[in-house]
Amino acid sequence: MTLHDPSLSTETAVIQTDDYTSKTAETDLIKADPSIKQNFYDFYLNEHQNMACRRLHFAGSSFGLLGLAKSVKDRSPAPLLKGIAAGYACAWVGHFFFEKNKPASFKFPLKSFASDFRMYSDVLRGNLSLKDRKYDRARKKPAQ
Repeated sequence: MTLHDPSLSTETAVIQTDDYTSKTAETDLIKADPSIKQNFYDFYLNEHQNMACRRLHFAGSSFGLLGLAKSVKDRSPAPLLKGIAAGYACAWVGHFFFEKNKPASFKFPLKSFASDFRMYSDVLRGNLSLKDRKYDRARKKPAQ
């Protein structure tokens, strides 16, 4: 199965099956087929090929996590809101000025949010590089 059209809503997607018939399927992050999640993540990584954009995303996610931690520590929502604002500001600067595309979060807010933290995790584990794409190991291997 492959994701047929990444521009569909976050609620449904058209699935191309092995016999080339299409059907509509739920694609929420909890119930979705793992291959659909991987296909969206591959799409998400294609939207983040520029290294400056990736670095800004990593910094923005770090700001968001630091805001979350400080918010829990201080028992105040203000640091979390500041962290979220800083995170999105970094990401959008990366997209508009470096990647020169629209953030995927405009069409797919929940899947993009989850994919951003998957990308963050892949950077921390060494599966994605912030130096050069040739060092990336997070993409699905092509079928042989």
